[in-house]
Amino acid sequence: MFPQDMQLPGEDWIFSWYVIFFAMFCGGVIAFKQYMKGAPCQSTERVKGKTIIITGANSGMGKETAKELLKRGARVILACRDVEKGEEAVNDIKEQLRKKELNAVVMKLDLSSFISVREFAKEFLKNESKLDVLINNAGVILLPERILSKDGFEMQLASNYLGHFLLTHLLLDRLESSAPSRIINMSAVAYQLADDIDLEDMNYENKEYNRSNAYAQSKLAVLLFTREMSRILEGTKVTVNAVHPGVVNSPGLRHMPFKSSPFLSLSFTLPIWYFTKSSKDGAQTTIYLAVASDVETVSGKFFVECAEKEVTENACNDDLAKKLYGKSLEWTGLNKKTK
Repeated sequence: MFPQDMQLPGEDWIFSWYVIFFAMFCGGVIAFKQYMKGAPCQSTERVKGKTIIITGANSGMGKETAKELLKRGARVILACRDVEKGEEAVNDIKEQLRKKELNAVVMKLDLSSFISVREFAKEFLKNESKLDVLINNAGVILLPERILSKDGFEMQLASNYLGHFLLTHLLLDRLESSAPSRIINMSAVAYQLADDIDLEDMNYENKEYNRSNAYAQSKLAVLLFTREMSRILEGTKVTVNAVHPGVVNSPGLRHMPFKSSPFLSLSFTLPIWYFTKSSKDGAQTTIYLAVASDVETVSGKFFVECAEKEVTENACNDDLAKKLYGKSLEWTGLNKKTK
């Protein structure tokens, strides 16, 4: 078949190509995982002397955000539903930063309860003279069943949007007196999947509950609130922006379908790790908006990977934003009026 004088490739040659292909494959796997980490916060600015509230700060992105801002010198209020877990988070951060003391305070806050939100705000205003940054981080995702909050609202809407809406307004005077100050709202690109917001039935009383749409609706509401609040706060030196952290492997995934059984959860462990961000990586855009001087006057925008991103048509509907804002004032029992 081959000429007699032709030298055939030996095993060493074949083996060398296996090594090359394997190295290329490994390199691609590593490069893609690095890409999935997203853009890091490039700002190294410190926030010494600033007071910052972070909701849901006992785990996940909230905890990572708290750790970084404490490291940069801030006084951080960890607003947590479970105070004991909040204290555990502070102790863990102390160990990681190798510090015996931190300028951190844990306060109880259940965003699904308007009473709890009002009690938190009252306690904070009594004890703290300033508020430089409010990070509305906490939330729930893809609740499998329609659950109502203590105030009668669909739980994802209550926890992701209405609780933060109320909290922001109760702390607004302190934010204005501390200006320049910042409000950072947690949204998600999943807002694009939401049906048009039905202001007359956001609780799914007259239609079948869809957990994906309920989640997307809550994140669209956050973006519309960010837009309208930016308009209302124009000229006050209080900015408000929204963030998409990316797809993050955090405790918030506990209601995902693959978490429904131990077998599925174990089976998905490696793929989920590979195709998602860590909580630290997911916190980078929030940290950027909290510390960077180049966004001090930017307001009403949506940020992804530490950069401004255009929103789709359903998130820049000013008429809907105003109507939602008015309804939210009613739902939360506030009497503030738009300008």
